[in-house]
Amino acid sequence: MNIVLITGASSGMGVEFALQLDNVFQNMDEIWMIARRKKELLEVAQHLEHTTRVLDMDLTKKEPIERLKKLLAEEKPVIRMLVNCAGYGILGDFFDSNISDELGMIEVNCKALTQMTYLCLPYMRKNSRVIQLASSAAFLPQPNFAVYAATKSYVYSFSRALNQELRRKKIYVTAVCPGPVDTPFFDIAERTGSTLAVKKLTLVRADQVVEQAIKDSYYKRERSVYGIWMRSFEILAKIIPHRVLLEGMRFLK
Repeated sequence: MNIVLITGASSGMGVEFALQLDNVFQNMDEIWMIARRKKELLEVAQHLEHTTRVLDMDLTKKEPIERLKKLLAEEKPVIRMLVNCAGYGILGDFFDSNISDELGMIEVNCKALTQMTYLCLPYMRKNSRVIQLASSAAFLPQPNFAVYAATKSYVYSFSRALNQELRRKKIYVTAVCPGPVDTPFFDIAERTGSTLAVKKLTLVRADQVVEQAIKDSYYKRERSVYGIWMRSFEILAKIIPHRVLLEGMRFLK
């Protein structure tokens, strides 16, 4: 049985990946969607042509991970694509933040993603793909978004290294590094702070980012950066000292 497995599939980018991959893959048996909210997962499943398996799980908890491990061992699917979209961000000064929220970002954005990748790799074969949702925040430290940016730097670095390790098995990993995307992400992020106005000016649609990500994954590219603004930002973060850019961000703030 050939499957696509998507985490964070109940909203935002995860939903968009489910919708587009449903159209892209014609020889896939099932799409497995994982998120905490079963109701939202079932609503997404109604729009998909493929047979869909809804798995309402909190990937930061031990019991759901064990349940998924057991399910994989019993079903023995071939995972043709793993898409790790589960994650969230919280804006605001670290000192004034809720430490549970900050640690939660590390749990979901880093630990759960790493564990899911490790869990799924034994079921991947030649030409399987892994898509990891990083962020353009991975390119530069982000004051008022410090932990989130650090978690995405981890995802970006981990994904690029893993891509090199797995190439001999002909399994390819793509880190997706979008800028601001028009999803419910900011509804959560801005509960404790506000983002730079310039970031809102570079807002793009989720379907555009996902379409580019699927294309870059198909061509075995190690990263996917959508749009001229974010590609320019990536270049600036490479050639200009970070302290200069950070001073500029402080001035804009």
